[in-house]
Amino acid sequence: MEQPETGLGASQAVDKEHQYQHQHHPWVSAHSMGHCSTLTCLLFLTLPWQHSAEQVILLDSKESQAELGWTSHPSNGWEEISGVDENYKPIRTYQVCNVMEPNQNNWLQTGWILRRNGQRIFIELKFTLRDCNSIPGVAGTCKETFNLYYIESDYDLGRNIKESKYVKIDTIAADESFTQGDLGERKMKLNTEVREIGHLNKKGFHLGFQDVGACVALVSVRVYYKKCLSTVQNLAVFPDTVAEAAFSTLVEVRGTCVNNSEVDLDNPPRMHCSAEGEWLVPIGKCTCSAGFEEKEGSCTGLVFYLVPPVCQDRIYKRKRPEQPGGSP
Repeated sequence: MEQPETGLGASQAVDKEHQYQHQHHPWVSAHSMGHCSTLTCLLFLTLPWQHSAEQVILLDSKESQAELGWTSHPSNGWEEISGVDENYKPIRTYQVCNVMEPNQNNWLQTGWILRRNGQRIFIELKFTLRDCNSIPGVAGTCKETFNLYYIESDYDLGRNIKESKYVKIDTIAADESFTQGDLGERKMKLNTEVREIGHLNKKGFHLGFQDVGACVALVSVRVYYKKCLSTVQNLAVFPDTVAEAAFSTLVEVRGTCVNNSEVDLDNPPRMHCSAEGEWLVPIGKCTCSAGFEEKEGSCTGLVFYLVPPVCQDRIYKRKRPEQPGGSP
């Protein structure tokens, strides 16, 4: 019996099946302030400032033009294929569709991901999933979810998948699943799910995807952490600051006064970086030193024009209005 289509090609389909998928599915087949307890903290938590978070990308499968080369086990499980995304950009994807046989346990492991400075890591998955009701004869074997895992390590674990060592993040389900009719009409029901992990302690990690009998295709996997971008406020410079892992934790950052300015000792400049990578309302300030004035976030020197008395007299005479009869 032929395997059904995942929407990105079937992992065990023959060439004819792949050709069908290319024809009918072209775009894819080819949280240091500590924990807040005061009213002020609560105010901060509800008043994010104007600067949006910066995402530091650790992995983006859509940016890979070569083979991803992730580890698949067993060999008849997840399969890597070439295709194009919704914008017809070439991408590499993984898919599996072993819905005819029971007791599926197909694992896919990414390469080792260096976490850099990230402690709270976000994982964005884009995928398609086939509606089991649209596949005849698979009522007892077809599933409509897959599982997401991770494993921390200080080095690349290579191609050895240690299932028992993995930590489960979540079971992933689709908001929309597709049918054979959607394929015929070239309708793509792309799902996007974001999960997070943290607090991480080791240098990096692998992600693991476990299929238990679904017809699913991973269109893209994007991994990132958030940081507050460097900014200048109230004549103080605040550096790039990585968001903390705990949602309720704010990172207090002291600002450094810009050139030709002085700190207000009673109210030094500081801001708080939220777990979402957003600066909260600034507190305190620096002030320009004597002889300098504030202009566009910096302190510039004042210019004084000293006019000698004789010149002042000439200027005065030049500016006096004429008297009646033309006499000055």
